[in-house]
Amino acid sequence: MCLSLFYQNKKELLIEIIISCIDIVIIFINICKRELFLLHIKTGETMKRRIKPSPLLTSVFAASLSMGSAQAGENLLGYTGGAEPLPEGALEAYQIFTQRSDKGTGSYTAMDSKTELEYGFTNRFSGNIALIGHAIETSGLIIDGYLPEEKSSGLVFSGLEGKLKYSFLTPALDDMGLATAVGIEYDTIDKHSGQDKDTLSFTFDLLLQKYFMDGQLVWLANTGLEATHAQRAAISGKTEDEWPTVPEMEIGTYVSTGVSYRFAPNWSFGAEAIYEQEHETEVGQERWSIFAGPSLHYGGKHFWSTLTYLPQITGGGETYDGQPDDLHLIEKTKQEVRLKLGYNF
Repeated sequence: MCLSLFYQNKKELLIEIIISCIDIVIIFINICKRELFLLHIKTGETMKRRIKPSPLLTSVFAASLSMGSAQAGENLLGYTGGAEPLPEGALEAYQIFTQRSDKGTGSYTAMDSKTELEYGFTNRFSGNIALIGHAIETSGLIIDGYLPEEKSSGLVFSGLEGKLKYSFLTPALDDMGLATAVGIEYDTIDKHSGQDKDTLSFTFDLLLQKYFMDGQLVWLANTGLEATHAQRAAISGKTEDEWPTVPEMEIGTYVSTGVSYRFAPNWSFGAEAIYEQEHETEVGQERWSIFAGPSLHYGGKHFWSTLTYLPQITGGGETYDGQPDDLHLIEKTKQEVRLKLGYNF
């Protein structure tokens, strides 16, 4: 009973932390909006007194911007997002498939799906909602607490995600693009094992973006954290050592960066790297890993797509008996492949 009360209090504490973080982010956004508005007024009045741009110059600048910059919502890389805001009233649909494969022993292939809609409320503020799904095929590998049994499951839609994004600075108009995003996700399936597991996650991301060479070369960088409360459903015949059902709290952080170069009209080639780590209730730092790889992007007037191959370079943390060295293969895999499709309505 004491243990149950202990974890119940931890769950309530996590919820309070999430609510407090959301409040802080909202206050931060409101303060920044006010400061940027005041700065815009001051600099705008000064510029009005000094410069009167000609219509021809304005038209040329706008045309060069549209030709040299990625469209808002267009994902140049597979994992590192951009800070370019979606215009007011714009609606975009995304379909994202991520295949994770090879744990070094046995056979392991998993597929994650995200079907997403994003809407621009203003020229700086947007929101999206996504439907989450998972599929898995695993055999020849059992890991206590992570892969309790062999599993074969087709694509099952299992959760929802909501996210809000605000752009403080836009890369097309400012020297550097700066945006923040806050999100909440609820899922009922453990994507690593395919077993029933309720997870509630809160995310906070900081996104940077800068154009070089009139937009032909784009640099992007992200960092963020994820706070998660998770509880596995019991599996008949499995002990707590094999499949623990005690609630968990996890905190994960990441840093990613990458570049994308437009080598032909509508076509870009990129590369990115991601460092991730996660701390869990009972074990402290559970894992860390570095992935890096190339991306190929096509961007048309209404449709775009990005294909990314991301192998694991190195990793550490918890291991299973006999696994290859210098990689984390309990929750991660040797490589991931991600296909992102987007359509601008």
